[in-house]
This record gives sequence, C-alpha cells and structure tokens, in this order.
Amino acid sequence: MSLKFTLLATDGGARRGMVETAHGTFQTPAFMAVGTAATVKALTMDMVAATGTEVILGNTYHLMMRPGGDLVEKMGGLHKFSGWHGPILTDSGGFQVMSLSNLVKMREDGVEFTSHIDGGVKHFLRPEDSVHIQHQLDSNITMALDECLHLPAPRERVEKNVDMVARWARRSRDAFIDRSGYGIFGIVQGADFPDLRKKSAKQLTDIGFDGYAVGGLAVGEPQEVMFDMIAITTPLLPTDKPRYLMGVGTPLDILGAVERGIDMFDCVMPTRAGRTAQAFTRLGTLNMKNARFRDDASPIDDKCGCPACKLSRAYIHHLIKCNEILGATLLTQHNLWFYQDLMRDIRLSIETGCFAQFKQDFIAKYTGEE
Repeated sequence: MSLKFTLLATDGGARRGMVETAHGTFQTPAFMAVGTAATVKALTMDMVAATGTEVILGNTYHLMMRPGGDLVEKMGGLHKFSGWHGPILTDSGGFQVMSLSNLVKMREDGVEFTSHIDGGVKHFLRPEDSVHIQHQLDSNITMALDECLHLPAPRERVEKNVDMVARWARRSRDAFIDRSGYGIFGIVQGADFPDLRKKSAKQLTDIGFDGYAVGGLAVGEPQEVMFDMIAITTPLLPTDKPRYLMGVGTPLDILGAVERGIDMFDCVMPTRAGRTAQAFTRLGTLNMKNARFRDDASPIDDKCGCPACKLSRAYIHHLIKCNEILGATLLTQHNLWFYQDLMRDIRLSIETGCFAQFKQDFIAKYTGEE
C-alpha cells in the first residue's frame, strides 16, 4: 500500500476526505504550511502544530543546495531533522526552474542551473535525481519533476512543455521506490489552453500516480482563468486520488478551487504576510503597521484562539513598530491559525452539505460586501 486516500463526503464539486501516510493522517481539504528549508519561517514546529496544521511542505531544490540530501538522510530524514513528525510533501524543484530561469538551462535529460547562493557552481538535476533526493529527505509525498511556465506563454512552447512534462513524469514514476505510507504525484500542465490541460491529464493518468497536482497556475493569469483551468482538469482525474493545486493561495482562491474539486493547497502567503505585518481576519486583512491600531485594545480577530489574539492590537502594533521578532512570530502563527480555521470550517460545511452557503457567507464578510 502506498498512500491511502478516503473520500468521506461530497457537496457539489467540493470533496471531504483524508490521506493516510507513514507519518500520520491529514484531513482534506488541507492547507500545507510552507517549510521551504525545513522550517516554517519564524515558528518552531510545535507552534506550527498548534495552529492545526497537519502536513507541511519542503522544497527539494533548496534542501539540495543547503544542507544537502546526504546530510538530511544522515540525520534521519526531514521529520527527525526538523522536529516535524507529521506528513511532509516535498516540491520537486520545478517551480524554481521558472523562478530562477535566468540561471537555468533546460535539456531533455534534465535541468542545468547555476547556484543562486554563490552564482558560480553549476548543478544538474534529472527527474531521477529529484526523486532520489526526495527519498533521502524521507518525504511522504514526492512530486515528479516538471517545468512550470510563466503565463501567458505561446502555444507552441506550451505544447513542448506538456510533452516533456509527461516524459519526465514517466521517468520520475519509474525512479520512485514504492513503500507503505509513501506516494508520488504527477503534475498536470498545459497553461491556459483547455485542450492541452486535457492532454496532460490523460498522459499522467495513463502513467498512474498516487495523486495528481494541478500546476502552472497562479503565475500571472486572472483568477477566472485559473478557475476555468481547474474546472476543466479535475473531472479528468481519478476520484479516488487526492488533487493538489500548487502554490495557491488567497482565502478566496481556496474557496473557488475547493468548489471545483481540489483537496490540497500550499502557499507562502500567510507566513510571508505575517513577516510583513499583515494579519488575516474573517473581515479582511489588517496592516498592523497602521497608526490606527496604536491604542486599539481589541484583539486582531475576536473569533480566533491563537496566542496573538489573546493580546491587543495595540501591543502587536507596538512590536511591529519596534521591529521586535516576536511581532513576526505572533502574526505568522495567527495567519496559519486563520487558514487552518478556514479549512476546518470548509470541511465541516462539506460534511453538512452547506458548502455553497458557507462560501457565500464567508466571501460577504471577508470582502465587506454583505
């Protein structure tokens, strides 16, 4: 047995399930906290767990560069190395191929790139190498190496990308070592071309994976285009496998994607926002640098149970203005807490058959357009 996904309930296109791994179970729809370099920035792993987070994400590219797969393996894998004992998914490095494109040279056999750390050392990463490093990291969910394109992109370029992603997916699947409680996901590409999304989904499902990601979205296209591509793709994927929308996103993005059948999400937004004084609340976001919070005795969000919300907005504002590290820590934990509360409420609404009403009510309050 690899990963086990159980679909517990549906409400329209929305799905409620759970994924069982060798390091525990996580409930879906799930939001994965991003721990790129084996750390969720500004938080200890106990703080991450306190938010309700059940699964985190690491990044193969960054961990390959520092400290290296060999060292993490020697230290007992990412779980032991980082102190996170729940499920871990590792991104293959495909996104960095795009984000560091000025340092990258694409080849059929893999990716040649120059280190973003010192700019001098050249590295080469094949699909097989990415899978091997993820094995060293002991990640529960391995991602096949792919290439993510900036949008918009010319059709001819996207056609070549889709076919190469399929070839790399096959090589990644062949290199993956099947074992109980671990799995590998393929990544559907195709940019904003419906027929190419369908082609990519068919290619990957023919290979056969433990789950399927929808990649190449939230990279510059309008939200409605992203939703259209999700709606085209998810019906083509097996109902008994988890579906992961990579790098998304805002609370409204998540609600729209859940409505269209997505089970898993990750995004740096809540943690990055916490480090830049932004707080998510049920009534929208707050900039805690704003002078209006200087003497505000109320909590950030009176319906939130996180440590930051046991304090006043005035105190959080004070920490931010003084550049105290505690301010970033408290806001980061608060934002993850907010996201996990949202996911819990989404799951409950699907179980009770009222997701559409929950979505409508949440958006009305969040946007102030009741």
